[in-house]
Amino acid sequence: MGHPGESSPFEVQDAAGFVLLMRQLKDRSGLTYRELEERATRNGDVLARSTLADILRRTSLPRPDVLAAFVRACGDGQRAGDWLEARNRIAAESAAEPVTAPGPEAGVPSQPPEHQRPPEPADSRSGRAKSRTVALATVLTVLLTALAAWVLLPDGSDAPGAPGAAATTPTGPATPRAPADGWVTIRPARTPDLCLTDGRDRNAAYPSAVAVQLRCARATVPRTYLEPAGEGLYRIQWHHPQLGKGCLTVMTAGPVRNMLEPRDKCARATLFRLEPTVTGGTAGFRLRPDHSSRCIGIVDNDITEGAEATQEPCTGAADQRFLVRAG
Repeated sequence: MGHPGESSPFEVQDAAGFVLLMRQLKDRSGLTYRELEERATRNGDVLARSTLADILRRTSLPRPDVLAAFVRACGDGQRAGDWLEARNRIAAESAAEPVTAPGPEAGVPSQPPEHQRPPEPADSRSGRAKSRTVALATVLTVLLTALAAWVLLPDGSDAPGAPGAAATTPTGPATPRAPADGWVTIRPARTPDLCLTDGRDRNAAYPSAVAVQLRCARATVPRTYLEPAGEGLYRIQWHHPQLGKGCLTVMTAGPVRNMLEPRDKCARATLFRLEPTVTGGTAGFRLRPDHSSRCIGIVDNDITEGAEATQEPCTGAADQRFLVRAG
């Protein structure tokens, strides 16, 4: 919950208003730029004070990782998910705004007023009308065909052109594209109605959360964010409305050794390489921790709810293929 009288990021309509709300959050925190930088470091985030000062002077949206680090440093980490959702909404709306066509001042020659144009021959006007009719019919046919194809597409984001979707060929799916960073769901390819999310090991041997597969309809919290870390590597972030951000890390010891736990220290979290793969006509990704030659799979090749994700030798088995969908 926010402070009394505090504006919600969901109420902001544009980038300038969003940055203004960020300035207000900094003012309420009472922290200097240096103190915010130090607090972010303790949280496992990177927030350079020079970068933050530059962001708060502008009227453009910050990067998602910088925004999340700033919000947590200001003590509003329980609403980090709200801030990120509002930021992404404004970015999407800005990208969708129509661009005004350039006028004569932009160097585009304008047509003279209609009363100054020479009269067209009757046969020319007739031919132009026929051309327009044919062009209109062609456009309508294309639109109806596209609409029919869209209706027939399966539910989800694996349609051609979607982030992480496979490019198709006449003989079947080709290698999938690299996954797009941002909000996603990660699903075992053979059970796409299940998502990797927050859970407990089934032996109750560990008191903290580990990554398990649950019905996606039940797995709305935490939200998963794919953060590029350079050289084809990613951090897999979990954003919880109460617990804040954690980054999936392969456990190296203890009763849940090789399982994945969300850790607060994202700077020390495991980096994953997402390798495109196609097997049996199903396109997906193999998740490989950067520090080992192993792959992420599901314990005992299990397809039931609650089964844990684990690091194991790469076998090419079905449980080691995942779908990454924008979400």
